Amino acid sequence: MRPDAAETIKYLLARDITIKVLSGDAPQTTGQIAARVGIPGHARAEDASQLDDKALARALAETDVLGRIRPEQKVAAVRALQKQGHVVAMIGDGVNDVQALKQADLGIAMGSGSPSSRAVARVVLLDDAFSSVPRILDEGRRVIANIERVANLFVTKTVYAALLAIVVAISALPYPFFPRHLTIVSTHTIGIPGFFLAFARGAPRATPGFTRRALRFTVPAGTAGATATLATYAIARSWPGTTTIQARTAAMLAIFSFGIWILGVIARPLNAPKLGLIAAMAASVVVPLSSPLGRRVFGLSLPNPVILASASACVVTAVLLLSLWWRLDRRWHPSTHPRQRATIRGGLR
Repeated sequence: MRPDAAETIKYLLARDITIKVLSGDAPQTTGQIAARVGIPGHARAEDASQLDDKALARALAETDVLGRIRPEQKVAAVRALQKQGHVVAMIGDGVNDVQALKQADLGIAMGSGSPSSRAVARVVLLDDAFSSVPRILDEGRRVIANIERVANLFVTKTVYAALLAIVVAISALPYPFFPRHLTIVSTHTIGIPGFFLAFARGAPRATPGFTRRALRFTVPAGTAGATATLATYAIARSWPGTTTIQARTAAMLAIFSFGIWILGVIARPLNAPKLGLIAAMAASVVVPLSSPLGRRVFGLSLPNPVILASASACVVTAVLLLSLWWRLDRRWHPSTHPRQRATIRGGLR
């Protein structure tokens, strides 16, 4: 038994991964080894030598340990689990594992294993350390979660920019921003935060439905942001004595504030570094607004307090309506995809 096996098994079980052992050894021997590393189901270790494919599928549902299993049965076991909607990972090191390693969604071979097993596997543990598997799992989940998080940030901006362009084209209004204003908004609510969020650690289990989830987040968020911006811009333009620069500054502050709130939503769960990042990005707009040079370079001019209060009211209203919509959307469209589990397959020696 590998010295790091028990700790690794405990870690994987804590992350809701089902672990099953397929071994050519006797069921009693396999069950005893599985018990020593903490794999559940060892008390029902079953002899697979006489099982056909249907019986094997039933046995996989009833026990986590199978002994006297043949190479072709390992392939059948992987296929049976895949048909049930599971994501299957297979760990093996011998020629008998080659077909199952190739069939699995993720084949993991040992560096000291047979050349054929290393050739078909997608991951090779060069140091033969079973403890590398949790790091592979965590890194994969982190990358997938951060891609989705950053995608929500960028696509939200794409949605509200497209809506603003459409409304401006139809209504023949002057565009509510200078290009320099969008530089401030994009840099401090998307560019810099997106860079740091892409490296954030810790992530939940990856689940299918990326496009559906992204659209359910970004389309309402982008629509709410565009609406708050246009409402602020319309109020500022209609207010007596307001210049074009002041109206555009008010619109920029509205979409900037909304973007900071979206950043806070996407960055959850919040911790000290993320809160520091959000606070720094929110405070960054003070720099160009507080200096004559910054106001001149970026084309900024603060409107009167009434317009600023109206902009705040528009953003708060958009945030409340968007939060209500997301809550209703979760009730109307609960998650329907089957709960998937990555299943580690292979013998422990």
